[in-house]
Amino acid sequence: MFALVQILSMIAQVIVFLVIIQFIIGLLFSFNVVSPRNEFLMQVYNSINALLEPLLRPIRKILPSTGAIDFSPLVLILAINALIIVLNSAA
Repeated sequence: MFALVQILSMIAQVIVFLVIIQFIIGLLFSFNVVSPRNEFLMQVYNSINALLEPLLRPIRKILPSTGAIDFSPLVLILAINALIIVLNSAA
């Protein structure tokens, strides 16, 4: 049981890491630090976005529209951290 909790915790941490990477690359594109024509970063961003979109879409449907700011990654990170705490206390 403890090994399963550790594996799930590690997967959750990887998802949080991917959300942070997606956020940073999005900021780099938004503030023109890196051009969106940079093929490598655009492929990384699109790949991470394709992985995270199934997790973020239901959260976006629930949250009210806030305009240009998307709070769904923050809610996902908080939910994953809460899940890690629950799993660790259950083990």
